Amino acid sequence: MPHFDEFYAGKLRGGLGVVDAEAVLDLRGASREQAAASIQDMLERSRFAQAKAIAIRLDPPPEGGGETLFQPIGKALLEAKKRGWIDRLQTLPAQDGLGFYVVLAGKPEREA
Repeated sequence: MPHFDEFYAGKLRGGLGVVDAEAVLDLRGASREQAAASIQDMLERSRFAQAKAIAIRLDPPPEGGGETLFQPIGKALLEAKKRGWIDRLQTLPAQDGLGFYVVLAGKPEREA
């Protein structure tokens, strides 16, 4: 993108991905039940920890089409965002494959 500074070109490409995350939760090859349990465990633990950016990787659709974990995991993450457990939720950029970039809210600060 010759007409944009690299910083703005990255924003247009969806720059936040696996390399920007502090941790990666790789659910490729996981069953639906395993993936749901991993997401729930991550969300529960995040409520008692510091804020953290996590990339969640998922399997691409099988050849010829079919179900992926994208929709059920996305619904669980969206519900967590509504509860205030997630500050930022977006899909991974295309070069990182299927998945989500999530910033967990972490433990709320207590006022003295």
